[in-house]
This record gives sequence, structure tokens and C-alpha cells, in this order.
Amino acid sequence: MTSRIRFAASLFTASAALLAGAAAQAHVSLQSGSAVAGNDYQAVFRVGHACAGAQATTGIAVRLPAGFALADAQARKGWKLDVQKAGAAEVRWTAESPQDALPGTTQGEFTLNGKLPAAPGPLWFKVLQTCDTGSTDWAQLPASGTSTAGLAAPAARLDVLPVGTAAVDVRDAWVRAAVPGQSGTGAFMKLTAPAGARLVGASTPVAGVAEVHEMKMEGDTMRMREVKGVELPARQTVELKPGGFHLMLMDLKQPITQGKTVPVTLQFEDAKGVRSSLDVQVPVRLSAPGNATSAPAHHH
Repeated sequence: MTSRIRFAASLFTASAALLAGAAAQAHVSLQSGSAVAGNDYQAVFRVGHACAGAQATTGIAVRLPAGFALADAQARKGWKLDVQKAGAAEVRWTAESPQDALPGTTQGEFTLNGKLPAAPGPLWFKVLQTCDTGSTDWAQLPASGTSTAGLAAPAARLDVLPVGTAAVDVRDAWVRAAVPGQSGTGAFMKLTAPAGARLVGASTPVAGVAEVHEMKMEGDTMRMREVKGVELPARQTVELKPGGFHLMLMDLKQPITQGKTVPVTLQFEDAKGVRSSLDVQVPVRLSAPGNATSAPAHHH
């Protein structure tokens, strides 16, 4: 169990680096950095710009990694779709005319569906981007490990997680510092579940009780109540924040002081009722992070 948790930690830490790199380089990337082994998966490739010196993207060709079983690919209006499943599996979209090409200043998405391998680990998708002038092959892999830092044209990476680990991205997490003698405090964060999920609970060794709560106006009075869960629509970020949904940590067992971290286990449920969990180390702060692009919580 310990090795599985450590493995998931390394995957999530690397996933955060991948997402940060994607924003900086604006390369062809996957909309999600993680998914659970053996599950169906919708791969959405985001194209944020044309090739260097080009005005528009005219073709996208995704080479599928071994172990990924392609189910189908979504057609795109004005683009020809070619699917090759035998041998070196590949999915290609080609603009049927210059007017149908993707302008360099416009973001586009190319989607395919399939089933993930049963074994966890990184899965690399190599993508050839063809433009009106030249092309870029997003196919570079790190010599070791999973970090794509320093690569000019990295392949898109998907972290395939062990069964039971929630494929939910946690960002800007924090726990409000509590003064000595205070019995409770709140935990806040931004949650994104690419395939959709429901936050149904939490636990932490620093509190006797951890519940999902909501602050809501009832008439002229702001009231707080426990809720059974918080829906996380697919590919949408839901924020747990002061004055709204949040985690309430009660019956505190130790001081919650600024600069420390609090271990929290988040519990989720998918559309089929399958439970999963995610362990995060959440920093203690006096207030919310001031930078909206601050680093994600550490996953374990």
C-alpha cells in the first residue's frame, strides 16, 4: 500500500510540472494529466498555436501508445478523419480546405476515446502538428523520469494511476490557521475531475471530525450546514472557498499554525458509485493564496 501511495505521489507531482510546462510553452497537450488504470478515457488534445512561423494548423496526427485500446475518434467539421488501428495505431485529422484550417490565434480540440492499460504508469502520446508552413512533431521523451522540462517539443503525457486513486486535480489548497484553543477551522481548494466526480467526504488525523459544509444565505442570515457531497462536473473547476462549499475540520487535536502542512484524505465517488480517495498535504495559511496560479497541493 505504501509503495502504491508513493507511486501516486510521484505521478501527481510530475503531472503538476507538466501542466505548468504546457502553459508556458503552449504546446499540443492533453486536457487532463491523470486517469485511473483500466478505465475508459476520453483524450482531448488541445492545440493552442500554429507551428513556428506558420499562420494555421492544417493537420493533427496522434500516434497511440502501446496499451491504449482505441474505441473511436470524434469527427471535426471541415476536417477529414482517418483512423488506423492495425500496426502502429494512429488517428489523423486533416483540414479539407485553407478556410477550415485552425488559425494560429485560435485554440482547438481534437478528441478520441479508448481504454487505458491495466498497469499504472506514464503513457505518452506523440502528436504531429502540420501547418500551412512546416510542421512540429511533439514527440520528445525525457531520457529518464517523466519531467519534460527543457524539451522543445515534448510528447503529451497521461499519468495512469493505480486503481482506487482519485483522478482529481487539486490546486490552490490551504487550511486556515487556528489560534490555540480554537476547536475548528476550514480547508479550501480548487478541484477538477476530467471525467466528473463527486466529493463525498474527507478525513484528517489533526481533527476528530472532517465534513463537507456549505455557507449559504437563508433570508438575511448566513448559515453553515453539512452537505452530502459536491458535484464536480467533467472538465470544470469547482472551488471550495470561504463563504461557499468548504471542508470543516472540527475537534482539532493539535495547533494549526501558519507554515505547517495538514494531511487530508479526500473521498470521491464516480457516476457508477465507485469510491476512490486522494491524499494531499495542504499548507496552513492565514488567508487564501494571492496568486491564482500558485502551485498545487502535494499529493501522496
